[in-house]
Amino acid sequence: MRILGINALFHDPAAALLIDGRTVAAAEEERFSRRKHGKRPLPFSAWELPEKAAAWCLKRAGLRPQDLDAVAYSFDPALARPADAMGLDDPWDHLRLTYAREAPGFLRTALPGLDPALVRFVPHHMAHAASGAFAAPDAGDSSVLVLDGRGERASHLAARRVGDRLDSLRAQDLPHSLGLVYEELTEHLGFLRSSDEFKVMALASHGTPRMLAELRRHVHPTGDGGFHATGVPWHELCAPRGPDEPWTRDHADVAASAQAVLEETLLDLVRWLHGRTHDSVLTLAGGVALNCVANSRIAREGPFSRVWVQPAAGDAGTALGGALLLSAGAGDEPEPMTGADLGRDWSDAELGAWLKTAGVPFERPSDIAATVARALADNGIVAWFQGRSEYGPRALGHRSLLAHPGHAGNLERLNDVKGREQFRPVAPMVLADRAADVFDGPLPSPYMLFVHDVAPAWRDRIPAVVHVDGTARIQTVDPAREPLVARMLGEFERLTGLPVVVNTSLNTAGRPMVDDPRDALECFGSSPVDLLAIGPYAVRRGDFFRSTDEGGVLR
Repeated sequence: MRILGINALFHDPAAALLIDGRTVAAAEEERFSRRKHGKRPLPFSAWELPEKAAAWCLKRAGLRPQDLDAVAYSFDPALARPADAMGLDDPWDHLRLTYAREAPGFLRTALPGLDPALVRFVPHHMAHAASGAFAAPDAGDSSVLVLDGRGERASHLAARRVGDRLDSLRAQDLPHSLGLVYEELTEHLGFLRSSDEFKVMALASHGTPRMLAELRRHVHPTGDGGFHATGVPWHELCAPRGPDEPWTRDHADVAASAQAVLEETLLDLVRWLHGRTHDSVLTLAGGVALNCVANSRIAREGPFSRVWVQPAAGDAGTALGGALLLSAGAGDEPEPMTGADLGRDWSDAELGAWLKTAGVPFERPSDIAATVARALADNGIVAWFQGRSEYGPRALGHRSLLAHPGHAGNLERLNDVKGREQFRPVAPMVLADRAADVFDGPLPSPYMLFVHDVAPAWRDRIPAVVHVDGTARIQTVDPAREPLVARMLGEFERLTGLPVVVNTSLNTAGRPMVDDPRDALECFGSSPVDLLAIGPYAVRRGDFFRSTDEGGVLR
C-alpha cells in the first residue's frame, strides 16, 4: 500500500510516505517554508498543512495524490473534549477541532486529485507510539512510552507492540502533562515556548535541584502508571526572566529542579510499564523523549535492556507513525528505520549547477572528506552538506557545522557563529568502534539522543564538546551507513590523534536547519564559516574575492 502520513494540527507539520511498509521519504515543512517549526502552535494556525513536504514526498516516489491508498492524519477529533472540560485554559481550542474535522477537504485542496475519503484519523499518541514501536530496529514485541504536551485528551501513553499490533495499557488524562509543565517553565525563563525546551535542559546543568521538594508537591508519579503534573507556581520559585535578560543562579536552579523531577517521574513510569510487559526493549517517542538527559537516566537506571528513541520524537514523527500504523493494520510489515536521512538530496551534477548559477568560486578535490579533515585540523569551521537531509531536529552528518574539539574556544566560537546563548553545548561525533574509548553511556548512539560521561583522560583533549557537568551528547557513526563521514573522522584522527569532531546543526539561531543548496549558500555567506563542503565540492571563504572563470570554477 501507498500511504502518506500527515502531521499538522499542533506544531512541526511534516509528511512521510510509505510504500509496502517501507519508508520512502519523510520531511518537515519548516525545511521548505524556512519558518522555524513550520508555524507557531496556535489554534489559529491549526489549518496549515505541510503542503510542500507532502508534495515533495509524492514527487520523490513518482506518485500523484490519486495514486495513494490512504492518508494518515495524526489527530482524531472524535476523541477530543472541550478544553475547559480537560482543565485547559485555551478558549480558542475549538478551532483546532473544527480544522481537524475538515482536514480531508483541506488535504484535497492542497493535493489536487486526492480522494478525501482516503483520509484516516489516527489517534495522536498512537501515531507517536507507532513511530517508536514499528520504526525501531530489532525491536519485536516491545514496550513503548509516549510523553508530550498534549494529544486529543491525554499527554501520555504506555503501550505494547505485539507483532503488528499496538495495545494501549495506560494513558494520563489532561490537564496533567509533563510536557506542558516543561513548556510553562520554558516560557517563565524567557525562552520560546514549544520551541526552546532544550535550552532549559542545557541550563539545568548549570544549577542545583534545591527546589526539588517544592516541585514534587506539584509533579509526581501516582504509582499506577500515571502522574500528577499541573499547577506549578513558577513565580513563587523564582522571578521570571525576560528574553534579553541574563540568567541567574535561581533560573539555573529551577531548571535543574524541573529536570530532576521529570527524570524521577519518567523512571517511575518506565518501571510500571516494565512490570506489566517484562519486555527487554523500550521505545520512546513524543516531545519529552527529546530530553536526552532523561533518556540516559532511563537507559542507565531503568529495567529495560535496550532503549531506542525515535529521532523525530516530536510531533513531526507522528506523520511517519500514523503511516506506519495504517500500514501495519493493512498487512504490510513495517520496515524499521535504517537512518534519519529521509529528506531531500541532489546529484553532484545538480550541486555543481547550483554553484555555477550562484557564481561561487569552487573546486572539486580528489576527496572531499580528506579536504574537510585538513581544514578542521587547521582549526577551520566547516559547513557540511552531504546526502539526504535529516528527519527530526538533530544534525546527523548531513546538514552539519563541524569544528576541532581540541580547542576550548571553539564552543564560544560556534555559538557566536550560530548567534545563540553561550551556555548551550555542542556535540561530538565519533566512529562507533572508538566511542567506548572516550565516552561512557548507551552505545551505539546514532541519533544524538543520549548523554554520555566523557572519560576523565579525554576531557582536556576534547574540551569543546565537554559540557559543564562532564557529559557530551554524542553521535556514533557506523562506516557501513555513513562511509563519507567515517572517512572524514578517520582522516581527522590520523592528522590530530583525536577520534572526535564537533558536530552541530547547520543553521543560525531562530532558523530551520539548512535543507537545500540555496540555504547552504545563504548560511555560508552570512556567517564566518571557513569552508563549505557541498557534495564533492569545496567552497572557501577566501576564494570569494579571487578571480574565477566564467563557470565559477577556480583556475
